[in-house]
Amino acid sequence: MWPNDNSSSFLLTGFPGLAAAHHWISTPFIFVYISIIFGNGTLLLLIKADHNLHEPMYYFLAMLAATDLGLTLTTMPTVLGVLWLEHREIGNAACFTQAYFIHSLSFVESGVLLAMAYDRFIAICNPLRYTSILTNTQVVKIGLGVLMRGFVSVVPPISPLYFFPYCHSHVLSHAFCLHQDVIKLACADTTFNRLYPVVLVVLIFLLDSLIILVSYILILRSVLSIASKEEQAKALNTCVSHICCVLVFYVTVIGLSLIHRFGKEVPHLVHLIMSYIYFLFPPLMNPIIYSVKTKQIQSGILHLFTTHRLRA
Repeated sequence: MWPNDNSSSFLLTGFPGLAAAHHWISTPFIFVYISIIFGNGTLLLLIKADHNLHEPMYYFLAMLAATDLGLTLTTMPTVLGVLWLEHREIGNAACFTQAYFIHSLSFVESGVLLAMAYDRFIAICNPLRYTSILTNTQVVKIGLGVLMRGFVSVVPPISPLYFFPYCHSHVLSHAFCLHQDVIKLACADTTFNRLYPVVLVVLIFLLDSLIILVSYILILRSVLSIASKEEQAKALNTCVSHICCVLVFYVTVIGLSLIHRFGKEVPHLVHLIMSYIYFLFPPLMNPIIYSVKTKQIQSGILHLFTTHRLRA
């Protein structure tokens, strides 16, 4: 057993059995890392600069991009440190803090997707009151509520990690710190830390996804009541980008959950790959989806880069 002080540390794990290829494996990770920063950074810059995008829908999109950036910047430095530099050691406080932000931002992303569903629900089912319901003040309140829920709800299971003694091992199973990895190494009663996250995941991920599903059932019913086929297509088209982002996020959540719960016989490499897909695929795809499916974003990006090119 080692004392839980500032000198304590854990060892992160890359791809077991493939240590000699870590440099090569790091190449696609670096490419994805840069792409995520560029894509989400461009969305944030565009929404800030283009006054035509100063609407609730795009404010929530900016929040989604910021969350994806935060999740990537929290996770990838240690991943690249392990794969590229073979730097595996991480201090316990840094590890617990990283786990806190990883789990918090995951819940924030779910909340942002729920807020975006609410935005589409009001826009299609109650369009005449859209501007009066989703005022800037209301958008700020929703955003703060999403942030508070994500960051506060993770405090109870993360806080005890700073005080647990650790004696089983000091090797984690990923190149980043996760709550479920750390508690396996603790020499203490971790009943609360094992049960609370399960309840939290059900209350947040499951409940959010169900509310989003119900909102789209109501949206579809409202759209089908529109007489004009052209207007129906136009209304549904405003939802396509959000639906794709919801599917990307929750399919990866479900896939990772199934692997962790029922994949004990599955090779550890598969667990690792699913974890990286969960943390990297949505942040990579979200800006691409909105750039391809949203004309305002397309024209804004063209205008943004054309303006900078002309100035240069």
